Amino acid sequence: MDNVIGLEIIEVVEQAAIASARWMGKGDKKMADQVAVDAMRNRMNQIHMRGRIVIGEGERDEAPMLYIGEEVGICTRPDAAQYCNPEELIEIDIAVDPCEGTNLCAYGQPGSMAVLAISEKGGLFAAPDFYMKKLAAPPAAKGKVDIRYSATENLKILSECLDRAIDELVVVVMKRDRHNDLIQEIRDAGARVQLITDGDVSAALSCAFSGTNIHALMGIGAAPEGVISAAAMRALGGHFQGQLVYDPAVVMTKEWANRTREGNLEELKKAGITDPDKVYEAEELASGETVLFAACGITPGMLMKGVRFFKGGARTQSLVISTQSKTARFVDTIHMFDQQLKSLQLY
Repeated sequence: MDNVIGLEIIEVVEQAAIASARWMGKGDKKMADQVAVDAMRNRMNQIHMRGRIVIGEGERDEAPMLYIGEEVGICTRPDAAQYCNPEELIEIDIAVDPCEGTNLCAYGQPGSMAVLAISEKGGLFAAPDFYMKKLAAPPAAKGKVDIRYSATENLKILSECLDRAIDELVVVVMKRDRHNDLIQEIRDAGARVQLITDGDVSAALSCAFSGTNIHALMGIGAAPEGVISAAAMRALGGHFQGQLVYDPAVVMTKEWANRTREGNLEELKKAGITDPDKVYEAEELASGETVLFAACGITPGMLMKGVRFFKGGARTQSLVISTQSKTARFVDTIHMFDQQLKSLQLY
């Protein structure tokens, strides 16, 4: 799977990032997301694969494209036999976030990117549209920190694993009212807090790379993005754990204003989740034998530069991670829209 579609999934996220970047700073997050969805879907439907969206833009009635359950790829078309032998191809599950950090893109802030994760059928946890408590940390702390410990305990363990004083550690937390106590505890323990408004996939990913000055991600975010983060962290050998959150009083968000704890528990039960308090490891959220992760910067971030347009083209920076080849490749690409372009402008 790595050899067959590795390069093509880079092009999928590149096309989504370029489309979304054209709406960067225009204040329209819906359009920034929609054009990314369109571009990602169009490019995926040019790939010789049998793909199924397991994490997407929502249920079919809510999302006309890249909805959960949608089939993508040339070999899912009614006339697929003209292009390939569908029976010879591995069925793959795909988790997508065409514009991760739509607000970041819409308002020209750093950290927005187009992301996806791929594995063989059944290899990605089909996370419900719920919230998830998350803990991400560098490879050196894998299996040592634990989401069930307090933030203070985890910071002490992280300090030992990384051979750093606690006051040298930086923890990323989303700026939400539900995190006020967590933020205070981290600060009281002596560590530093970097607040973000959106985009916790990028924050989780940054924990696995030295030199980013990000040492942990803590707090509650969206569950689907947790699966995508887990796919990347599993491939990188980093630590990631997630636990579904179903109590509106904990989430403290207006989106759940009319939902109840009991109603959410019933919804999880219908989704086949019998233990709502289960702590999921990265290897459970992304359990496939082969897992691929790809991302392309829309706006500048910790790991990748954003899309840069120039006369006749654009330049992108992407990252593709594979459990099969055990690699993390940064890809710098010049896209030549104008075929008459006489020279590559490297800036």
